[in-house]
Amino acid sequence: MKKDKLLWIDDEIGLLRPHILFLQGKGYEVETATNGVDALELCRNTAYDLIFLDENMPGLNGLETLERIKDLRPAVPVVMITKSEEENIMDMAIGQKIADYLIKPVNPNQILLSLKKNLHRQDIVNETAQERYRQDFGKIGMQINDSLTPDEWAELYRRLVYWELELESSDSPMEEMLTMQKTEANAAFAKFVKRNYLQWAAATSPQAPQARQDERPMMSLDVMKRTIFPLLDRKEKVFFIIIDNFRYDQWRVLANELSGLYDIDERLYFSILPTTTQYARNALFAGLMPDRIASLFPDLWVDEDEEESKNLNEDVLIENTIHRFRRNDTFSYHKLNDAAGVEKLVAQLPSLIAQNDLNVAVLNFIDMLSHSRTESKMLRELASTEAAYRSITLSWYRHSPLRDLFRELTARQCKVVVTTDHGSIRVDNPVKVQSLNGDINSNLRYKLSRNMTYNAKQVFEVSRPAEACLPAPNVSTRYIFATGKDFFVYPNNLNHYAAYYTDTFQHGGISMEEMIVPLAVLSGKK
Repeated sequence: MKKDKLLWIDDEIGLLRPHILFLQGKGYEVETATNGVDALELCRNTAYDLIFLDENMPGLNGLETLERIKDLRPAVPVVMITKSEEENIMDMAIGQKIADYLIKPVNPNQILLSLKKNLHRQDIVNETAQERYRQDFGKIGMQINDSLTPDEWAELYRRLVYWELELESSDSPMEEMLTMQKTEANAAFAKFVKRNYLQWAAATSPQAPQARQDERPMMSLDVMKRTIFPLLDRKEKVFFIIIDNFRYDQWRVLANELSGLYDIDERLYFSILPTTTQYARNALFAGLMPDRIASLFPDLWVDEDEEESKNLNEDVLIENTIHRFRRNDTFSYHKLNDAAGVEKLVAQLPSLIAQNDLNVAVLNFIDMLSHSRTESKMLRELASTEAAYRSITLSWYRHSPLRDLFRELTARQCKVVVTTDHGSIRVDNPVKVQSLNGDINSNLRYKLSRNMTYNAKQVFEVSRPAEACLPAPNVSTRYIFATGKDFFVYPNNLNHYAAYYTDTFQHGGISMEEMIVPLAVLSGKK
């Protein structure tokens, strides 16, 4: 095993002999220099893993040596050691991107801690995470097999996402174990939804007994009533951001970025079925299940077989919801498909916040990324794994005007609510379905038709759409939903389409990733 190579630069290096022997005893290879000029010559010829640098040296001082080392070896971590506690020296050293700052006299354990922090931190973090997940693995497995409530399923999904983020850089067998455990959890979750979804749908009716309403989870149609309106009742200015097709793991990455700006009250709720924009987001804005939207506002509901966009009327649905609850809130609505749209919104913020109680913005980037990845070989390469998919989400936030939007909103002390309409899942198992009369929709995770053939054991079948509060274009229409990582393909040209859609992100069906979605209330830090 290769030893880590260290360089220690100090004009009194003889006094540090015990420290150097200590490090050699720990397996490090240590070279020394007594001045900046000699140190730079060594750096030109040798790639060191870490450099200890005395700040107060005659001739070329520590800060000057640091600057030149960074020119030669910009990636090498440098630990500054000094007798001085002057703040300006600390600031200059930190400004030149030192890895650590130690005050003399230093003891061997301080040196060792600095080495572990800068050279071995990731290895130690990975090993610790793997051991902790190994200990939690059995508990999660037992919980999957229990009869869980909706809240317990949400908490279980939180834990699985937590471990997914903790283990994503470890490159260990634990990642494979976690993938298997998520698959097992999704299989159990699908059974849970099959057993309970029709009861939840029935409990969305105002005529349902209160006890039944209380038993169902928070769902898409509850977001406005339970989250947005209570904030408005407290006279808060509310900015409501809906990121289309945004999963909980992606939210956790974004939440880490936002935690410096906001105090975050995070919860999870259940998207309705189908987990698509047409159904879930319309239900979110209307505060109604799809069949009631279609019956109460037939002009606003677009059936599956119609060509026009299924979400042209969101602003009208929001307005109707406000009026239905006998409210007088003023609002604005914005659908944002690109950076220019977000920039325009940021420029309008002062007047929007002054004029409206509620401002609503729908961001389509993640949904566009998901669909584009299916079509583009290059995007499949860039987002080849779940971790890479999250990384693109983070990069989008950091390098788009969305970051400016959040900064402006916290400066104006708005309450910011961030959510999504549904998530997505990476599919890999084709399941055959066939429509005998050709009237079938194109979504890969759910189908509706008057006459379909399929294996009923492989799907969640809704033969009476009204029981799931879904509109039925025809008397004999039925819905089927894919579960886990399944996706629907037709028997004709099956192999081509199975290969084409395998390993793509899809939504519309039943999985934790699609149905259990984030809802966060952000309060700006003062």
